Amino acid sequence: MATTHVNNLNSLLRGEISATETYNQALEKFAGKSEEAELRRMRDEHREAANSLRLQVHEHDAAPSTGSGWWGGWAKFVEGTSQVFGKAASLKALKEGEEHGIKEYQEVLRDDGVNDACKSLIRDRLLPECQAHVRSLDRLIDAQ
Repeated sequence: MATTHVNNLNSLLRGEISATETYNQALEKFAGKSEEAELRRMRDEHREAANSLRLQVHEHDAAPSTGSGWWGGWAKFVEGTSQVFGKAASLKALKEGEEHGIKEYQEVLRDDGVNDACKSLIRDRLLPECQAHVRSLDRLIDAQ
């Protein structure tokens, strides 16, 4: 069970690393624009989430993942869409990535192999942050 637990944590960690990378790329395209501060805040929250998950993996005497995960292709997609289709498409791609992350967190919450401390972290902080990101991105999309 401990191995499954660490695998779940590392999977979520890879997703948060990738989310951070994706927001970094989007921020390059939104530099100096009105959306920049909000996107930077969301990026920073993903970075903090990655750090929290990294600590959880360390607490299980395991090595944390260092690469990207469930957002893997989103970084390239966001970069490409913002160049070709503009800001609204980039924001929609970020939203889709957030929605995928929400599903990943919900899946882990249903896993009996994940301990209560990790479920609390996910339920009380990480999942609500992703849900808030979707609402923020919806507002930014609507403003386009």
